[in-house]
Amino acid sequence: MAGMINATEGMRCSHAFLSCEEALPVFSKEDLPDVILLDIGLPGMSGIQGIEKFKELSPSTLVVILTVYDDNDKVFNALCAGASGYLLKDSPPEKVIEAIKEVLAGGAPMNMQIAHKVLGMFAQFKPKKANYGLSEREKEILQYMVSGLTKQQIADKLFLSFHTVNTHLKNIYTKLHVNTRSGAVSKVYEEHLL
Repeated sequence: MAGMINATEGMRCSHAFLSCEEALPVFSKEDLPDVILLDIGLPGMSGIQGIEKFKELSPSTLVVILTVYDDNDKVFNALCAGASGYLLKDSPPEKVIEAIKEVLAGGAPMNMQIAHKVLGMFAQFKPKKANYGLSEREKEILQYMVSGLTKQQIADKLFLSFHTVNTHLKNIYTKLHVNTRSGAVSKVYEEHLL
């Protein structure tokens, strides 16, 4: 990798180390490079632990992971630790050079397989809509209540008695685990229930 980087115009690989333990004493005395290519499975300290150490020494240094590991935990932990890109070692050499250029330009290089995993992980974090078991009629009444209609206005609009609307609202409050109109409205907005 060092030879390939040094053969690329405008790039220079100043150091190559076998472990984070070898690199850290050197980088504690001199400036860190703009970009570090880092494996995860290293002897001693893992690359993920290394990212954190390198970022402590130089927060602006960009770290691109270049590894054989493609499991979700490793990808997630590397990105959370501060990696700016994640490539697999089966990436063609020109892709690694492109990734260095891309990360320097503000990008986040990843091969398609890793990008797909990352998108899948983010989809899991999307809050699920809570199912409070509201009937269609209860949802309709709740929508009118959120719109600001009074119980009587809701009753008139739906051709129901005031008491029927009141019963529905009591059921809605019970199902939403709230005690007041404002509590129900707040829950609708916070949880995007309608």
